[in-house]
Parts: sequence; structure tokens; C-alpha cells
Amino acid sequence: MRFWKMNGAGNDFLVLNNLEEHLPAGAFPQLARTLCQRHLSIGADGLMVVDAPTQGGDYKMLFFNSDGSMGEMCGNGARCICRYGYENGLAGERQTVETTAGIVTGLRIDQRSYRIRLNDPTTVHLDCPVEVDGVRYPCAYVELGSPGIPHAVVPYHDLKHADEGELRELGRKIRHYSAFPKGANVNFYELTGEDAVFERTFERGVEDFTYACGTGTGSVVAVLTLQGKVSGQGVRVDMTGGTLVIDAERVHSHIANLYLTGPTNIVCKGEVTDEDLCLAK
Repeated sequence: MRFWKMNGAGNDFLVLNNLEEHLPAGAFPQLARTLCQRHLSIGADGLMVVDAPTQGGDYKMLFFNSDGSMGEMCGNGARCICRYGYENGLAGERQTVETTAGIVTGLRIDQRSYRIRLNDPTTVHLDCPVEVDGVRYPCAYVELGSPGIPHAVVPYHDLKHADEGELRELGRKIRHYSAFPKGANVNFYELTGEDAVFERTFERGVEDFTYACGTGTGSVVAVLTLQGKVSGQGVRVDMTGGTLVIDAERVHSHIANLYLTGPTNIVCKGEVTDEDLCLAK
């Protein structure tokens, strides 16, 4: 079983081509849980599977979190898989990727930079405060695509110097907040300048902070654009793993187009030999 390991701004993934491997769909959750374990296996935030298109796209992208749960879509993952698709001859410089949350279009900028059109925001609540341990936190709630990828957007003062343990515990509690029916990815952010943001995301399915989150970054900038706090054009978002750029086109009270641009990195290519992996036949 061949694989690529890639990352987009530190958000890392394993990519399997099921057009070649022909694995049964039921094998993917176990594959994700086993192969994504750091120290015990290859290690990654998630597993992406390339499969045959069913809606007229160039190919289908299936995304699984490191805990084996299926994700609706992943922004940085989609950028990486667009590079995979281009370099493996599955699509050209412009491509159409089928995801569980809907169609995503991708564009090759150069060898390592890719731009995707994220799924449209389908649910936006700009004023959705949460109360944790008796403290009320301002919060917005966004879902991208259908079924929607859920994101909580929470401002946090002096985020760069926040206590790691306290922030993780707060992220965990908001991730499971009762008002969010599917749980939520929790995006803490702080404005650092004109059209400049620092962000950290506690990701559902990873159950910890990741180095970057593409859909989370898009959700933060969508909220800030609707609130008039950023222009929506070329907004730079710094995360632990690097910088992503978001363009959010505002039309009256909604976001019509949401684009994510950033780097990709092919870390390695190889063959899975993990002896702890036992696939159902």
C-alpha cells in the first residue's frame, strides 16, 4: 500500500490513492486510527483517500480524522490533495474535487502554492456566546458546506502568550458545548494588525491543537469580514505552522466566495509496512 505524507502550513496528512489500492470503504477508519498515531506509526492529523468521482469532478476526496471519524472536508487537506492530483495526472492546474461537504475547486499557483475555493458558509451566527465554568465568552458559530463543517470563532486576548494547558482545556469544553449539535472546531483568534490575525485551532477529531486549520481560518475571516473588522481581501492569518491567506467576498450580509491560499509540502512517499495494521478482507 503506497502513501504520500504531505502538510499544509504544518497541518499534516497521509494520502492514499484508492483508484490503485482498491481498499474497501470500511477499512478507512481503522487505517486512519493506526497510521495517524504519532510515535507508534507514521503520524498525521488525518488521512485523505483519493477515490473515483461520482458527481462529475476530477476525483473524490474522503477525509478521516486521526481518531478514525469521518470529516466533512479539510481546507489544508484539500490544498494538499490538489497538488497530489496535479502531480499524479488526475487533474490539471484547475481542478474540481468532490468532498463530503460539497464540491471544492482548486488552482495551482506555483509548484508549492495552491488556492482553493472553500465550501460556502451555510450557517452563520455572529453572536453566539458560550459560558464555561461560570465565565461568558463571546463567540460566533459558522458551518461551511452541507453537511456543514462546524466552527466556533472565539476572540482571545494575548493569544500568543496564553497558558497552553488552560487554553487546551477551554478548547475542549467549547468543542463539546451543548449548543453545538455536532460539536465544533474551536478557533481562538486575535487581531494583530490591519488584515492580520493570529489563530489557534482546537480540532474536532484530533482533539487537540493542530499547527493550522484551513476551514477554521476561513471561518474566522468570514466572521471578521461580516463584522467589519477586516477587509476580507488578502487577510493574512498566522498559525503555529505558517501563514495562510484568506479572501472573503462579502455581498450584503453574507459571504459569497471564500478562498484559501497557502503552501504545501511533500514530506515523503513510501510503502506502508505497519505490522500493527490488520485490514478486514
